[in-house]
Amino acid sequence: MNREGSRVLFVEDDPTIRETTALLLEGFGFQVEVAADGQAGLDAVRAGEYDVALLDVMLPKVDGISLIRLIREVTTMPVVMLSARAESVDIVAGLEAGADDYVTKPFDGSVLAARLRAVLRRAQSHDEASGLLRVGDLEVDVAGMSTRVAGEPVRLTATELRLLIELATNAGVVLDRGTLLERVWDYEWSGDTRLVDVHVQRLRGKIGRGRIETVRGAGYKLVA
Repeated sequence: MNREGSRVLFVEDDPTIRETTALLLEGFGFQVEVAADGQAGLDAVRAGEYDVALLDVMLPKVDGISLIRLIREVTTMPVVMLSARAESVDIVAGLEAGADDYVTKPFDGSVLAARLRAVLRRAQSHDEASGLLRVGDLEVDVAGMSTRVAGEPVRLTATELRLLIELATNAGVVLDRGTLLERVWDYEWSGDTRLVDVHVQRLRGKIGRGRIETVRGAGYKLVA
């Protein structure tokens, strides 16, 4: 898939923001379809095929956090959420619900486009490792983009899979948050631990909490 020309579903209730952002993203080469409320966004997800969803937290009919959960019931498509406040608890709630990333308002158009390209890269590329990774009874088929725990399949989002691949490739080695942020999200360390910490918690919930150890003051490591 060519990331330029990728299909974006943009869910935003403010008509000015909706129209100007859609035009902006189209200027960066994305194909954008819009929805004005959470229910319309959910209907679009169920009816269409998109490469990434971009959605506001504060939405009528179905709020953004609930919408993320509902999207996660039907697809592992990357989801980026928009939040009006950088310190909002909505950011953590959205990440816990299944969002891959967030962008705070007001945002720079080039930054938003870069964030969308980054989640699309994670969804398409797993070149850091190849073949089958095994750590105890945990198996990660990198090429097949699938995971099994004790022989049972585990459904992961692209970002969760990318994080697990990084941890499994370096099993037993402590990886600090800055390293994970750079390797998994393609971002420079900014001191914000929310992306890493919430995704680790989500991954623990799917593969077993004891498999990822927290090394206080250092980072995380995957153990058998």
